This record gives sequence, C-alpha cells and structure tokens, in this order.
Amino acid sequence: MAASLDRMEALGRVLVIDDSEVIRQLITINLELEGFEVVTAVDGQDALDKIHEVQPDVVTIDVKMPRMDGLDTVRRLRADPRTAGLKIAMVTASAQEVDLRRGETAGVDAYVTKPFDPDALVRTIRDLVERKAS
Repeated sequence: MAASLDRMEALGRVLVIDDSEVIRQLITINLELEGFEVVTAVDGQDALDKIHEVQPDVVTIDVKMPRMDGLDTVRRLRADPRTAGLKIAMVTASAQEVDLRRGETAGVDAYVTKPFDPDALVRTIRDLVERKAS
C-alpha cells in the first residue's frame, strides 16, 4: 500500500522505530499487507522529531538503538500529554524478565520478541489499534 493511503482506508497508522533497516522493512511489509499505513523512524530521537506530524495510532519500538534507546523514548512519549495515551508495542530481542519489567514500568502496552512471528505481530498491532479506538 502506498504511504499516501488515505487514513480512513487504512486499518490504522503505525510508526515503526528500529535502527535496523531490515527489521523496519520486515515489519513494514507485514503491516502494509494487512492494511496498515506505516511510517518509519531510525531511532528514538528520529521518532520524537516525527511523532506529532505522523500522529500514529500505534508505535512499534526496539529497545537498543543509537542516540536514544526505546525505553527512554517510551518514557518521553508517556510524559508528553499529546502522546501519553499512544499505544506502544516493544519489538525487541531483549526478552528476559527484567527487560519485560523495564518495558512495563516505562509504559509499554505490548511486547513482541525478536525473532517474531509475523502473524503474532499483526495480531498485536490490531489489538492495540482496537484498544485505542475503544
């Protein structure tokens, strides 16, 4: 689907934040095939620079990234009244119990571990879009 897809036609707009181009492309392809509009960012700072223009319904974010990591980015999004209610899915290889607790404390709504099952990722994003809408 084209990035210029009318927002009303898409299932929702997702901002994919990951420093790996391969992961960004993989997530983008899977979500676009299911009808989501996708915008990408290369790290937390890039995401914060774009977030108000993009106005996503859901964010997927990695933990380990240059300039600003995912947890710090999530904390900043939660601290801003304009993005405090944004649905956030952490998509990361950091999947130990301590990592899950850190994500939960920062304000992550869902956790998807890498390598991820594309169907599970899409289900998670659909669920977050539906939760945002209700």
